[in-house]
Amino acid sequence: MGDVMAVNGEGRDAPRASGPPLTAGEREILRVLRRSEDLDSVAARILVSVGSAIIEGRLKPGDDLNSVDLARQFSSSRTPVREALLTLEREGLVEIAARKRPRVRRLGLTEVREIYELRSELYGLVSRRIIAHRTAGEIEVFDGVQARLEEAAAAGDLERYFWLIVDFRNTEARLAGNETVRAVLDSVGIRTLHLRHLSLSLPGRLDTSVEDHRRLVRAYADGEAELAVALTRSIVLRGLAAVERSGWTGSPD
Repeated sequence: MGDVMAVNGEGRDAPRASGPPLTAGEREILRVLRRSEDLDSVAARILVSVGSAIIEGRLKPGDDLNSVDLARQFSSSRTPVREALLTLEREGLVEIAARKRPRVRRLGLTEVREIYELRSELYGLVSRRIIAHRTAGEIEVFDGVQARLEEAAAAGDLERYFWLIVDFRNTEARLAGNETVRAVLDSVGIRTLHLRHLSLSLPGRLDTSVEDHRRLVRAYADGEAELAVALTRSIVLRGLAAVERSGWTGSPD
C-alpha cells in the first residue's frame, strides 16, 4: 500500500487512492453509498480510502483524521476532503465537532446494543419475506455462499470468512425485496462492520457461526419461516454477546 493516511499526526498504512483492484471494504462502502466503482472524483477516492480503513479496522474509533495531510496525500484542496468526511459523518463513521479535528466516531455500548437489537428484528423480517416471496431456485443461492463459508472457516481464513458473511447478509436483504428495509440495514450495518469483524475473531466464533448459518440455510430450503426468523435473530444477538465479552465499551481511553 503506497499511500499513507495521517492519523494522530503519524503515518499509518491506508488503502490506495488508485491502481490495484478495490478491496472488499472499498466495494462495500461504494455499494452502501450507491456509488459506481468508477472513482471519478478526488472526493470519491478519499471517501472510499478513509471509509474502508475504518470498516476494516486500520483506523480505530477515536483516531484523528488530519484534513491537511489527507489533502496533501490526494494532491487536492481541502474541499474534497471536507466533502468526503461530511458524507462519512452522515453514515455514522466520522464525527466532526466545532474547532476540533474530525475523528473516527466511537460507538458506545448502549448504542451498539440498540443497533444490534434493530438488526435482529429487521433480519427476522427479511427471513420471513424470503420464505414468503422467493422460489426454491432463488433460495438455492445460499447453498453456494454456505459452501464458501465452510471452506474459509476450515482454512481459518477470517478475512475471507468475514466478507462472505457480509455477502450472505447482503444477499438476504436483496432477496427480501423491501428496499426500505435494505436501506436501513445498510445504514446501521456499516457502522458496526468493525465490531462484527471483532466478534468473529474471538476464539470458537468461526465454528459457531458456520453451524448457525448452516442451520439457517436449511431452514430457508425447508420453508420453515419461524425457525429461520429465530435463527437469524439468534445469529445477530450472538454477535452482540461476543462484542460484550470482548470488553468493548466504546468510551475514550
